[in-house]
Amino acid sequence: MNIAFLTLLGGALLRFVLNHPDSPRLPWVTGLAAALAVLQLAAPRLAAPLGPAGARRAEPAGFGLTVGCWVVIVLLAPSFAWCAVPLIYTGLRTLPAPAAIALVGVLTALVVYAEWQLRHGLDPNLFLLPPTVAALATGVFLHMRRQADRLQALVDDLIRTRRELAATERREGTLAERQRLSMEIHDTLAQSLSSQQMLLQAAERTWDSDPGAARGHVRTAESIAERSLTEARRFVHDLAPADLAAGGGLAQALRVLADRESSGALRVRLLVDGAPAVPLPDRTQSALLRIAQGALANAREHADASLATITLTHLDDQVVLDVADDGRGLPPAAAEAPPGVRGHGIAAMRARAGQLGGVLTIESVPGEGTVVSAAIPLEPQ
Repeated sequence: MNIAFLTLLGGALLRFVLNHPDSPRLPWVTGLAAALAVLQLAAPRLAAPLGPAGARRAEPAGFGLTVGCWVVIVLLAPSFAWCAVPLIYTGLRTLPAPAAIALVGVLTALVVYAEWQLRHGLDPNLFLLPPTVAALATGVFLHMRRQADRLQALVDDLIRTRRELAATERREGTLAERQRLSMEIHDTLAQSLSSQQMLLQAAERTWDSDPGAARGHVRTAESIAERSLTEARRFVHDLAPADLAAGGGLAQALRVLADRESSGALRVRLLVDGAPAVPLPDRTQSALLRIAQGALANAREHADASLATITLTHLDDQVVLDVADDGRGLPPAAAEAPPGVRGHGIAAMRARAGQLGGVLTIESVPGEGTVVSAAIPLEPQ
């Protein structure tokens, strides 16, 4: 728009100088033309230091001064009339719609007046062409501005919706992480503390009658406490099971778990069937290890089992973990019970399997033991 305005301004000034070289108005016309050029180029730069808000307030004032100079120069030299085209566009862009339409009407009237002064005979187009062009340009511009406003409103809605969706996802992620942390704490620290409590209570009962057995219970409790400390430190570090962090994969972690959980009251053995067709994801290994820990904790604390067998089976499309014990079994309602006062238990194991798209099933008959089975699908590599 600056280039168009300066081009029209220079052409009008050249025409006036060529046609009226001896006119007494020439100094005024030349000075006003220079002032218009300076205002058109310098006004936005002078308003920039005021900041966006200050520039928006100063822009109409600078534009009004430019229009005032143009009106004066048109009255002195009608050949400057067509400089109104860039001014009309600037007014439509700068001013509110009612003020812009009023300005277009005034500028168009001055253009018609200037063309009348330059006429060479009667020409109806002098009265029809400027208003028609101005009306068409104004209508197109206002329509485009309404479209732009609607598009901006749509963009604002999309941005707001995206922010709300991101906030919702953050809240859901926070809740999921809290649930995961609660299960991690239950499967590590809570179960270890429960085992230590049982061992220390047993030591207290046998302290006088069988000091050797009591000291054995204390040593076992100390070993569990040491293991719990390792788990807690690893839990703080990256929430990965300490057995898996030691390396060797899931089978080795289950073997360490079986050795650690074996005692005089409960013997735990491990069977591994097949080899993994693809490397097991860390989340899958962690979930299956936690499920095994939970199942063994239930067998030790609630089922009064003497033998538990962990079976890890690698298939082409899934990995299956079975934990079977010869305890007193579960009543039918217990397998579907929600988390209780003592912890998450079965619900936590079921949630772990479900988070990976797997299924946890429990087969139990009172007096005949329990089998906890978790099947986790494997994604093709």
